[in-house]
Order: sequence, then C-alpha cells, then structure tokens
Amino acid sequence: MRFVSFKKDGKNKLGVRTEAGLVDLSKIDRKLPTDLKELIAQGKGVLQRAGRAAKNAKPGAVVKGRVSYLTPIQNPDKIFCIGLNYKDHAAEAGLKIPTYPVVFTRFETSFVANGQALVRPKASKHFDYEAEMVAVIGKKARNIKKSRALEYVAGYSVANEGSIRDYQMKASQWTIGKNFDSTGSIGPDFVTADELPPGAKGLNVQCRLNGKVLQETNTREMIFDVKTLVYELARAITLMPGDLILTGTGAGVGFVRKPPIFMKQGDICEIEIENVGLLSNPIRNEK
Repeated sequence: MRFVSFKKDGKNKLGVRTEAGLVDLSKIDRKLPTDLKELIAQGKGVLQRAGRAAKNAKPGAVVKGRVSYLTPIQNPDKIFCIGLNYKDHAAEAGLKIPTYPVVFTRFETSFVANGQALVRPKASKHFDYEAEMVAVIGKKARNIKKSRALEYVAGYSVANEGSIRDYQMKASQWTIGKNFDSTGSIGPDFVTADELPPGAKGLNVQCRLNGKVLQETNTREMIFDVKTLVYELARAITLMPGDLILTGTGAGVGFVRKPPIFMKQGDICEIEIENVGLLSNPIRNEK
C-alpha cells in the first residue's frame, strides 16, 4: 500500500494510491485517522483496513485536481540519520569505514515535502544533495531481538538529506550543517513494508540534478542494514511509531567532485528509489 499525506482545500488529508487514483480516506471511513503517524500507531491491521477500503472506494472518493504534498510523517518524535553507511561514500570522503553506525539527528524544520522548494541559505553556497531511503518505525521498540527488528518497521519513503557542507565541516558534530531550514526533503509516498523485500534490500537508488545522474547505488550496499540500524538504535533509545531513520547515501555527492557540484537556484533535484517512489524538488535561494 502507498499512503500519501497531502493538503487539499486548506485541510491536511491522508490518501492511498490506487489504480483509480489517489483516494481520500476521510471520504470512505471517518473513523480512520487523517494523520499517517496516528494511523501507523494503531497497528498493521488498521493500515491494511485502510488499504482495503481505498481499493473498494467509490469514484467520489478519488481526489480531483492537484494536491499539495506534505511530508509523509507530520511531527515525527525523532529523526535519525546514518552517516557513512555506504563503503563507496566513506571512501570518496576519505574517511574510515565505520564499525558502528554513525548516528546524528535532524529536526522537522529542516525538511520540506515533494514539490516544495529546497532553500539554499544566505550563509553558504555549499548546498549538497544526498539520496537516501527512509525507514519508518511502526511500533514502540526498546531492547528488541535483532532477529525481530524488521517487525518494528512499518514502511519506507524517499529522502534528499541535503547538507550545507562548509557548516557541516566547521566542527566534529554535524548538527548545524545538517539542519538549516528547508534543506532536505522527504516523500511523496509512504510504502508499507510488505510491498518491498525484507529490509527493503536490493533496491536501486538514484539522484539526478537537472536530469543528470550524479548518484547511483543499491540498498544492498549499506554497511549497516535496516535490521541492524533498528536493533542498535533500540538498544539505547525508545523508538516510537512514526520515528524516521534516514539510512545513508552512496557515492557521488557534490563536495568531493572536481570541481564540486552544489545545488543552486533554478536547479531541479530528483531522488528515485526503485518501487518506493520519485521525490522531486526545485532549488531556490533564501529570501
């Protein structure tokens, strides 16, 4: 199932993509939440019920006209990001292959939705792209068995984990360079885990800037797979429904290229992950 958070007629809504189009869940079952995080928290059975209802929806429930996308999960409790999780990216950056996940956090204000502008800040021109898969937690997890870690993943999405490189490198902690407002994006779809291979392994990942392929990798190349990431995070931190894990990027980022390639006003950056979706954003300068 593919869920979409969107805004229509000034209201936040939740939809399901079907062969007939995008079905507005509020028009088929008013008992269902219109917030994806809340829907996920109610369990896999409710997700499946929503999917079945959308599949059998009457034509009047199909959204007409354009919608404004929202990030799939509104107000996530936690956003984890994994650095250097592909060997080729660690190598191109001249850094050692990690033996334990490199974890940092981002804030919701650093992300926009599909179709919205990524903002190059006034403070820097070093605005880099990063194609990443996002794992979305489905239920509370703490001190879980590694063999069962994937049971705690509700589904997946697509992210551009945009980074302001000069600020990232100003200190050993990356928080500022990774959290400028509106420099990353997530969406448009949330795809339930049962639609993909276990752990979403074996999926092609691509980043295109103005149509030119700059990153191309596969999720099987991750150093720490989704199962390991969920297990290790849950050893320390209570994971909650709707928490996000951005699982890292592959080789081809802009700051290591000669000459470097950074995103600028007028560019279009696309991140595509096989069977998960296509995320597209224009770039504009901060006003």
